[in-house]
Amino acid sequence: PAGTWLLYLPCSWSIALAAEPGGLPDWQMLSLFGVGAVLMRGAGCTVNDMWDRDFDRKVARTASRPLAAGDISTFQSFVFLGGQLSLALCVLLCLNYYSIILGAASLSLVVTYPLMKRITYWPQLVLGLTFNWGALLGWSAIKGSCEWSVCLPLYLSGVMWTLVYDTIYAHQDKRDDIMIGVKSTALQFQEDTKLWLSGFSLAMLLSLCVTGMNCNQTFPYYSAVAAVGAHLAHQIYTLDIDKPEDCWKKFASNRTVGILLFTGIVLGNL
Repeated sequence: PAGTWLLYLPCSWSIALAAEPGGLPDWQMLSLFGVGAVLMRGAGCTVNDMWDRDFDRKVARTASRPLAAGDISTFQSFVFLGGQLSLALCVLLCLNYYSIILGAASLSLVVTYPLMKRITYWPQLVLGLTFNWGALLGWSAIKGSCEWSVCLPLYLSGVMWTLVYDTIYAHQDKRDDIMIGVKSTALQFQEDTKLWLSGFSLAMLLSLCVTGMNCNQTFPYYSAVAAVGAHLAHQIYTLDIDKPEDCWKKFASNRTVGILLFTGIVLGNL
């Protein structure tokens, strides 16, 4: 479930930031976006497995995936994807018109992201643009439109965060990726990975500070941003990019980063 959390948390930040000062975030909207995150992360996985079934057969970690292993047919996966997207559409139709259009606009990113590893060494950037769409959508679902001075820096912070955690994730597969000819930021950065991750983390923290200033956040919020910075610094400092099990552990720990920030936003509002 790590990927579902990482898709959901930027939505929760945005919903919490849009709450009235002194109030709690809208729990019904948080629940609705939770369902949406499960469905859309699932749909993204299905699309990814459909594009990558030939690659997945050649990688030990992914060879048992249903399409790669031949347990289901491509037609069956299309039917399953149709079901996932239909249910996700039902969730989207519960929102206002602005949010419906904004949410539908993300579908092109969901479909094209899995192709990026064939084209560019920066597929993690495209994943960041896709995975953090909720940072825009959560606010518009509450307010009826985006306040760009808040939503854009929040979205940028999420994109930078994705570049951190998914570069760490990509180091698990770098040997297989070289063998089968796909690209990633892990292969682009190599031994300079920690320097790049530090830069992305700094950009994330600065963007979060801009977000907070533009919506009049208070001390608990900035305390949470500092805690996020400390967590990321510890991740990067202790990371061993040549140990897949350590990369997975650091990747999965980013759920804590997102929950820390959400807690800071809620307390800051109160």
